[in-house]
Amino acid sequence: MKQSLLDHEFPQDLKNMSERELELLCYEIREFLLDHVSKTGGHLASNLGVVELTIALHTVFSSPQDKIIWDVGHQSYVHKILTGRAGEFSTLRQTGGLSGFPKRSESVHDTYDSGHSSTSLSAAMGYAIARDLKGEDYSVVSVIGDGALTGGVAYEALNCAGNARTRMIVILNDNEMSIGKNVGGMSQHLRKLRTSHAYLDFKKKVKSALKGIPRIGEGIYSGMESLRDSLKYALVPGAIFEELGFKYFGPVDGHSLHDLTEILTLARTMDRPVLLHIVTKKGKGYRNAENNPGKFHGVGPFDLNTGNPLAGSGNVSYSQVFGNKIAQLAARDENIVAVSAAMIEATGLAKMKEKFPSRTFDAGIAEQHAVAFAAGLALAGKRPVVAIYSTFLQRAYDEILIDVCMQNLPVIFAVDRAGNVGNDGETHHGVFDLSYLTAMPNMTVMAPGDGRELSEMLEYAMTLSGPCAIRYPRGDAADLSLEKERRTPLDGRMEVIREGGEVCLLAVGRMTAAGAEVCRLLEARGIRAGLVNVRFVKPLDREGILTLTEQYPHIVTMEDNVLAGGFYSQVSCLFAERGISGASLHGIGWPDEFIPQGSVSDLMKQYGLDAESIAERVAGFVEGKA
Repeated sequence: MKQSLLDHEFPQDLKNMSERELELLCYEIREFLLDHVSKTGGHLASNLGVVELTIALHTVFSSPQDKIIWDVGHQSYVHKILTGRAGEFSTLRQTGGLSGFPKRSESVHDTYDSGHSSTSLSAAMGYAIARDLKGEDYSVVSVIGDGALTGGVAYEALNCAGNARTRMIVILNDNEMSIGKNVGGMSQHLRKLRTSHAYLDFKKKVKSALKGIPRIGEGIYSGMESLRDSLKYALVPGAIFEELGFKYFGPVDGHSLHDLTEILTLARTMDRPVLLHIVTKKGKGYRNAENNPGKFHGVGPFDLNTGNPLAGSGNVSYSQVFGNKIAQLAARDENIVAVSAAMIEATGLAKMKEKFPSRTFDAGIAEQHAVAFAAGLALAGKRPVVAIYSTFLQRAYDEILIDVCMQNLPVIFAVDRAGNVGNDGETHHGVFDLSYLTAMPNMTVMAPGDGRELSEMLEYAMTLSGPCAIRYPRGDAADLSLEKERRTPLDGRMEVIREGGEVCLLAVGRMTAAGAEVCRLLEARGIRAGLVNVRFVKPLDREGILTLTEQYPHIVTMEDNVLAGGFYSQVSCLFAERGISGASLHGIGWPDEFIPQGSVSDLMKQYGLDAESIAERVAGFVEGKA
C-alpha cells in the first residue's frame, strides 16, 4: 500500500523533501481538507487557497522558534496539519475537539490566539520588539489577507512597524475576498498591483543594458540607484508600502512553491520590515469553492460532488427576516440606508443591495468606520441601519458610545449572531452585547422572541428619535404563535405569554421559546410557571417587573448573554433600589468566562441553559433545594 505523504514527521521533514514531493503534498492536503471539512464543516475556501503558502512557510522557517501569526486564523487548517494535528481533524470545531482557529493551549506552534481580523501586524511587532530587547534571534511572520487589510488597526501597525524599522515579515495574502467581495481604495490599489509589472520589467532592462557597458556600466548603474524611489513612485503602486518603511516584493504567485520558497528565503535574510505581496485563489483546487468562494468561506457539512449542504431545515432565518423587512421598509422610505462591514450577504442585506445599490454600503472589515459613517449619515438626515455580528460590533464600542449615543442619533443596530453561535468558539460567541449596549445612555435595546417580532421591532425602531439596537441569534427564526395567539403591541412593555403561580420566567430573545418548554416540563412536576417575553431590555419595564414581584414568590431571568452586566444585573439593581424582599430573584445565563466551541445544543446543555437543565434548576428554587 502506498504511503501517504501526510505520514511524515512535520514540520521538520518538509526541509528534506524534494520540490516534487512538496507539490504532491499540496494535492494530498487539499484532498484531506475536502474530505474532513465536508463532514465537520468549517472555513474551507480560505484554507484551500493557502496550501502552497503554508508549506513554503514551514519549509523556510522553523516553527515554533520562528513565530508565524495568522490574522483572523480561519486559514490556519494547513498550518495545523503540518504541526502534528492531522489525526485530530475529525474533531474540528466539535465540542472538546480541534479549534477552527489558532489556540496557544492547543499547540506550541500557535503563537497567537485569534478569531477577529487585522490584529496580526500589531502582535507581530510586539514579538519583534520583545525579541530585539531581549537580544534573541528568530523570525516573526504575519500572514494577513487583503480583506483584513481593510481594518484600520492594520494600518496603525504598518505605520508603527515601518517607523520602528524592526525585523519582521508581513505576508499579504491577496485573494480579493474577505467574507464577501472586498471593497475600497486598498482593494483597488491591490488590483492594480496584481496586473502591473512595469517597474520590475523596466528595472531589469536598465540594469542589463547599463551593466553591459565595459568599465563604466557598474558605476552608472550605482549612481542611478538614487533615482530608484522616483521611478517606483511613477511606475509601481506598491511604493505606498515602501513609503511606510517596508521593503516591498511582489506580486508573487501564491501557488508556485518554487517562487514562494525563493522569496521567503530572501525575506528572512533582510534586516528590516518586509512586505511580501502573495496572490492566491480562494477555494483553489475545488471547482465549487473557486466559483463561489463566498458560499464556501464558512460551511456546514456538505456533499463533495454537488457542494450542497447535507442538511437544512428550509426555515427562514433571523437574518433573512431582517433582510426582507429592511428592503420592504426602504421601498417606503428613501431615507433608509443600510451599512455593513464586509458581510452584506451574511447579514441578509443582499436583497437591499439588489434593489437599492446606491443606499447599501459595505465598509469593509472596518466596524469603527461603519458606525462613525452611520453617525454622519444620521446627522445629514438619513436613517441608517447598521447590520453587524454581535462579536464584531464590540470593535466599535467607542463609536457607538460617543459618535452615536452621545449625540443621540437615530441609528438602528441590527445585531446579528447574538448569543451562543456554536462551533466558532470563544471569539465568535455574541454573549456580551446586552452588557455593553445597555450601559450606554440614550440607547434602546430590544430582543425579539421570534421572527415576526423581529419584523415588528424594525418598524418600531423607525419611530424612535435616538439610537436603537435589536439583537437576535443565528439560525432559524422561532415562532411563538402557538404559545400565544394574540400578540401585545410593542409599546415599551413586556409581554405576558403565560400566567403561573409559584414562579415567573422573564425570558430574553431566543430564551423565550426555551422558556415555553421549561413551563411544560415544570407543569409535569406540578409547578405552575408564568412566562414573560421581555422584549425591551432597555429601557427596563420597571413597573411590569415590580408588578410581577407582587404576584410571584420567585422571579427567574433567562438570557443568552453573560449574567455580568446583562438583563439579570439590571433586574438585580431594581430589586436593590426598591428594597424588594417578598420575591427571590434568580439569574440564568452565561458565566463570567469565555465559552468554548461546540454545537449550540451541546453548549446549552453543558452550561445548564437547555430547557431540561433550566427546569431542574427552577424546580430547585421553588422547592427550596437551591
